[in-house]
Amino acid sequence: MTVPDQDTWAAGVRGWLHSAVGPVGTTSRAPDLAVFRNLSDEREADLLAAIRDYRRARYDAGYGALTLPVEHGGAGLPASFAALFAQLEAEFAVPPSTELISVTTGLVAPAVALYGSPALRERFVAPLLRTDLLACQLFSEPAAGSDLAAVACRARLDGDDWVLDGQKVWSSGARHADLGLLLARTDPSVPKHAGITAFLVRLDLPGVTVRPIRQMSGGSSFNEVFLDQVRVPDEFRLGGVGQGWAVATATLAFERQASGAGTRRKGGSFDDVLALARAQGVSGDPVVRQQLADLYVRRVLKAWTAQRVARAAAAGVSPGPAGSVGKLVASDLLVRTGELAADLLGHQILADHGDGTFAWTEHLLGAPGYRLAGGTDQIQRNVIAERVLGLPAEPRLDKDVPFSDLTRG
Repeated sequence: MTVPDQDTWAAGVRGWLHSAVGPVGTTSRAPDLAVFRNLSDEREADLLAAIRDYRRARYDAGYGALTLPVEHGGAGLPASFAALFAQLEAEFAVPPSTELISVTTGLVAPAVALYGSPALRERFVAPLLRTDLLACQLFSEPAAGSDLAAVACRARLDGDDWVLDGQKVWSSGARHADLGLLLARTDPSVPKHAGITAFLVRLDLPGVTVRPIRQMSGGSSFNEVFLDQVRVPDEFRLGGVGQGWAVATATLAFERQASGAGTRRKGGSFDDVLALARAQGVSGDPVVRQQLADLYVRRVLKAWTAQRVARAAAAGVSPGPAGSVGKLVASDLLVRTGELAADLLGHQILADHGDGTFAWTEHLLGAPGYRLAGGTDQIQRNVIAERVLGLPAEPRLDKDVPFSDLTRG
């Protein structure tokens, strides 16, 4: 297909956004400082309803899946167009998004489009991209987080159905999701990467139980999901039997390469810290100025790394370890932002004084969790060490050992 002129395309996007939601108003409002939101189920449902209305209009206007191939329901545009769309969205009053929306449209929908059967694609891709249906990830388990290939959730074939038993954890938005993209162990007699199969699971099936996980920051957007004799038709399988690791790595690649997906800003920003320093009357202090300068440099580095990933994707080249660098920079920036805010507030951060500064506690308590979400910092450092620096890989004694022979703690 012919790639449109970016300036002409951007003008069309601006026109549509202006008519759909209007520009951002001039009325000031308190910034959203939470890394992980602390919302009641009712408030989160209201938030989801607003963003889904917008996403449906966006999909119907042709902006719902910019980088997905045309044959899979997308626009087939380079990633640079998605990044540009996100920049343009920031100028308009787009409803705030959630992690569940991003996972649905940016991870699960593309996975179904690429690995689902024709019938599965026909049934689910458009509703997922349009957010008529919402989907979460069911990958991690209590003993399979960083080592995702160690999943122990079992799936055995019984006639035309697979029977699932196990537990998943840290599933964002699962209480509000209709579907889950799940990895299960279908053959324990082969090495761990080879015996995994991926399924699309309806979360209203008998035997599925979803429970919230309360975080120290107050929110409960994460969930644990229990599966007890859950029967899933074979037609809901993604990819071939034993090809679940390929589905998982592709889905995680979507996560790392996602650019301009419309996800909300996580936590406080440099501008918020600068405003805090000015409000505290210390922005002229030499030490504070140096701390602010360091934070600003790190913000710029994060933005440049994201642009580098976007340019690589636009050129059809895998960004590879650059995605890991970007994740490390982002999590480090979040933690340092919270620490500087805490330094500026001192004892004021311990209690609510009614001036709005206590909201920084949601950032401070949530930021460490981002070092784990989306791939731990340690895993990202391993990727960089092995693929960029050429250091020896960590010993993997279980590489060719059948999963059933492994000792699991």
